[in-house]
Amino acid sequence: MWENHKLTIIAAVVAVIAALSTMVIVPETHQAVVIRTGEPVRVINRFDPTKTFGQTDAGVSWRLPILERVQFVDRRVLDLDMERQQVLSNDQQRLQVDAYARFRIIDPVAMVQSAGTEEQLRIQLSPILTSVLRQELGRRPFASLINAERGTAMANIRDALDRQARQYGAQVLDVRIKRADLPEGRPLDAAFTRMETDRAEEAATIRAQGARDAQIIRAEAQANAARIYADAYGRDPDFYDFYRAMQSYRRTFETGEGESSIIMDGDNEYLRQFRGQR
Repeated sequence: MWENHKLTIIAAVVAVIAALSTMVIVPETHQAVVIRTGEPVRVINRFDPTKTFGQTDAGVSWRLPILERVQFVDRRVLDLDMERQQVLSNDQQRLQVDAYARFRIIDPVAMVQSAGTEEQLRIQLSPILTSVLRQELGRRPFASLINAERGTAMANIRDALDRQARQYGAQVLDVRIKRADLPEGRPLDAAFTRMETDRAEEAATIRAQGARDAQIIRAEAQANAARIYADAYGRDPDFYDFYRAMQSYRRTFETGEGESSIIMDGDNEYLRQFRGQR
């Protein structure tokens, strides 16, 4: 059979190989850039946020063998880790900062033309991340990294990195600081001492302001009470005199822990309320 149909079998094998070489299988997790004579001509399964997983253009596609080659580009969220860097904050604190970013390739043609591969793209974005992080943290004190301002700083870094990443066909989704530590050794001890002194001064200022506010509140309360008493006394002097006399009797005659005696003449003015006299 081989001798009789050798040419036919060879032709069939070549045809199958040629047919397979025109076929491209693009998975859901990737997008494919078709390159013809060095220039991207089309994209298969381009990232589209409106299309859910399973409803994309992934699957079997076609290309011209020999003339066209296919480069796959990841369409998932990728990580960019920054090497540990020393950053100088606004209050002259030297910080050891570890950070990372998450990005996605939304324009595979721009990525292929500007960077070539995902790894080269990371190499291009890494110094940009370092630069924008240094600039942003250099405008802020160290304390801003441990309070609510940290979120604002991260948003500014993300936006600045995203603007430059768009030139490479990437979209930066998030930037986070993993660690921000002071250097070990004497600089760290000096920084802690300076921070402790600053916090002690701040606490003393807050206590002084609180004491001042308390004095103002007490003075206003006493003045308000005196005004109320004066107003009440002016409306009914007899009742006010009776009320004050009853308070005085209670404090004078109530039984304490010790034993005591009070001797007064029945005509004493202090006992006038008992006599029914005014």
